[in-house]
Amino acid sequence: MYNIDLSDKTALVFGVANQRSIAHHIARFLHQAGANIVLAYQNDRVRNNVEKAASELGDATLVECDVSDDTNVEKAFAEIKQKAKTIDVVIHSIAFANREDLGGDFAETPREGFRLALDISAYSLIPITKYAKPLMQDGGSIMTMTFQASERVFPGYNVMGTAKAALEHEVRQLAFELGPENIRVNALSAGPLDTLSSRVISGYIDMKTAHREKSPLQRNITHEEVAKTALYLASDLSSGVTGEILHVDTGYHIIGF
Repeated sequence: MYNIDLSDKTALVFGVANQRSIAHHIARFLHQAGANIVLAYQNDRVRNNVEKAASELGDATLVECDVSDDTNVEKAFAEIKQKAKTIDVVIHSIAFANREDLGGDFAETPREGFRLALDISAYSLIPITKYAKPLMQDGGSIMTMTFQASERVFPGYNVMGTAKAALEHEVRQLAFELGPENIRVNALSAGPLDTLSSRVISGYIDMKTAHREKSPLQRNITHEEVAKTALYLASDLSSGVTGEILHVDTGYHIIGF
């Protein structure tokens, strides 16, 4: 589709909830470039939706992986090793916080809600990287999804902004540690997109309106634009890029008013 050939690559994708997921659009672009796709899903509750999304991805392999359970993550990667042998690309598109912690006063965030958001949205990248590394024998690309709330205040995003700040530090730390293995680690900082999770963010419509009105391109981004950037990071075109936070937000992050 874009003259990028990933026909000898395997991409492990976390975070496909349905066909509107950012992860699904990324998986579709990687598949169109020839990559074999492995989809990791949380549990049986979401399996049917993931199977429907996988229908566009050829012979995609499905593996259950609940990132909140260390034993489950280890078991999932043992299955991935058996089925896929090696991995070249990892997409970490996982985030979660209690709905009540995405609105109101941030100072009211309960300890358990804070722990949950940081655990699922940020910490999960660490064990995924730990178990993926031995399977990335020829190097590769790991990427995660972040948002500008990691460094700016977006009312209503609350604890998820803290989680994204932690996630971005992990990107830099892991990029440093995995560099000698020729494994690159980067993050895509996307503007607001309509997904299953964005519906529960207080003030989401205001975020989307501000991006459209104030960004240099004067419009919102699309799922496809994020997927194309991920395709670039998955390919050798980005062989010298690691530890970066790449903004895909029609330029909104440069605006100071």
